[in-house]
Amino acid sequence: MLYHKSFVTGLMAFLCIVSSVNAKPGKRSAPRREGWELVWHDEFRGRQLSDEWTRIPRFPNPSEWNKYMSSDDRLYEVRGGRLILYGRTNDFLPEDTAHFLTGGVYTRGRVLFQRGRIDIRLRMDDASGAWPAAWLLPEGRWPDDGEIDIMERLNADDYAHQTIHSAVTEYDLEARKSQDWHYTAPIRQGKWNVYSVELYEDSVCFLVNDRLTFTYRREPELGPRQFPYDRPMYLLLDMQLGGHWVGRVDPKELPYRYQIDYVRFYKKKN
Repeated sequence: MLYHKSFVTGLMAFLCIVSSVNAKPGKRSAPRREGWELVWHDEFRGRQLSDEWTRIPRFPNPSEWNKYMSSDDRLYEVRGGRLILYGRTNDFLPEDTAHFLTGGVYTRGRVLFQRGRIDIRLRMDDASGAWPAAWLLPEGRWPDDGEIDIMERLNADDYAHQTIHSAVTEYDLEARKSQDWHYTAPIRQGKWNVYSVELYEDSVCFLVNDRLTFTYRREPELGPRQFPYDRPMYLLLDMQLGGHWVGRVDPKELPYRYQIDYVRFYKKKN
């Protein structure tokens, strides 16, 4: 049976909205969601990270997003039910030649996410050259195996970027015109916001503060390279400073705080 593309897009958006309910931001116990079951969460209680997180290392040939990564304790704090990742001028590690140092954590090799909903409540400082992010990656090769950017925010913007990456979005300019693969979502600047993604077999839905922003769906006619997202992925929460996209850093505006209140993962009930 054939459907007009606009009808299918509208149907998927409706399904993503129906699947969520209003949650009270900041509530210290995970809310119940009708039709969903909470299967994993971290409320960052206590004084240190759980064993399900690892500090992101600086790779031998780093990309811009991790070129200042460090495992130094001064870039990480768990306090008051929050994880705080810092971006600092490097005036405390003389053996490290990097001008800035940043903190980041991921669940690689420990917790994987597939077919469910992730809610992340975040608060970010405003600063030139600041680039905090929350995103999903699989084990595999980029961009063929996919990337889902739940949230990226630059400088002091009053909006966040939500993006899909694949071999199609990176290399096939004609195919990626078939539907939206990126959206700039308004946020409450300087306040707490909840960023969410719902992962389905044939679509990915993005939300901010429980409002649907956009849906990216599988298009079988474009082949498997177009939708590599129905696979286990790990979550990254990282702070970065500077780069071609975000621009120059103003050291006078540091240290920068990227605060995470909670991460919650829900599965559809049978």
